[in-house]
Amino acid sequence: MANHKLGRITEDVKRELTAIFRELKDPRVNACFLSIVRVEVTNDLSYCTVYVSALEGMDAAKAAVKGLKSAAGYIRRELGHRLRLRHVPELIFTPTDSIEYSAEISRILNSLDIPKDEEEPDETDNAE
Repeated sequence: MANHKLGRITEDVKRELTAIFRELKDPRVNACFLSIVRVEVTNDLSYCTVYVSALEGMDAAKAAVKGLKSAAGYIRRELGHRLRLRHVPELIFTPTDSIEYSAEISRILNSLDIPKDEEEPDETDNAE
């Protein structure tokens, strides 16, 4: 039962953080395409680690994390109002390069020259 509640709270936090990030006016956050990759909430709901990635790369993600850390108090207050939690976890923002990494893998896969297989004839057509 506790794991189900923790999972639900984690998804709710991720959904609300996404909405709150859109409303922030900090140019470090708005200047890049920011995505929340993963949210981890501790069992006692005291800490919430938010992994943030930017399409522009790791440098943009680090700059966005600085902006998010400076707005952490506002974000935490808004999260408390929207989710109506008794105890709102302390937010820890961590930059990651997962979007850039997956985009690079996609570019590599698209650049491969793989010949397409010809369709095999049906066996029913060869029956005599």
